[in-house]
Amino acid sequence: MRLDGNVAIVTGAGSGIGREIALSFAREGAKVGICDIDIMGAGAAVAEIAASGGQALAVEMDVTDEVAVTRGVDAVAERFGRIDTMVSNAGIQIVHPIEDFPYADFRKMIDIHLGGGFLVTKACVRHMYASGSGSLIYMGSVHSHEASALKSAYVAAKHGLLGLARTMAKEGAARGVRSNVICPGFVKTPLVERQIPEQAERLGISEEEVVNRVMLGNTVDQEFTTLEDVAEVAIFLASFGSNALTGQSISVSHGWHMG
Repeated sequence: MRLDGNVAIVTGAGSGIGREIALSFAREGAKVGICDIDIMGAGAAVAEIAASGGQALAVEMDVTDEVAVTRGVDAVAERFGRIDTMVSNAGIQIVHPIEDFPYADFRKMIDIHLGGGFLVTKACVRHMYASGSGSLIYMGSVHSHEASALKSAYVAAKHGLLGLARTMAKEGAARGVRSNVICPGFVKTPLVERQIPEQAERLGISEEEVVNRVMLGNTVDQEFTTLEDVAEVAIFLASFGSNALTGQSISVSHGWHMG
């Protein structure tokens, strides 16, 4: 198994991409801290892992609360003895044209995506530095490289994660800690499903046009990225053995972003 003995923290792991990453890590032998503001969702993921013979711990975590983040990361380290991999995945989506975008919602988006990434990193690297190794994985997006209308907060936050990850690649190198960003295209999670009617209404087009033109129009094959696609890249980054691969972003987007 590719992650045998690895201890991983995954935020936003009670559902969607985070859940798939956590389950995939466990299948590859990792012990996983399932962190989510939704403790019921986290508990359900832990139960599924346990039923398959794996080990996981449910952690109630609001990634915008430094005390909660530090306490949760430390609890996973205490339970499993170390922290080897961090997947900063927790996120939400709010869309508005900028003239109608409430500043409180903009701040909320930045605090969860980028601030959460910062706080989880700060808590995890203390353990990684102590052991002399680790992999920091940030859930970016094609919107880390590309912009879309109505998504000023999301695009700003996802661009910011590139800067955070690249900084950590330089800060962490001497301690054996790698840092990379996964940049998925549209994945059919509940978060994306909710965007389809919202964008149709705001853009004045049909839901079919939102899918085929806005979401998949720049892909090479008009296909959604899958949860499994993203999880496979996370496993690759978690198991990669040296600083040869650090400070990078990997687009998993059916060719929407190439570079």
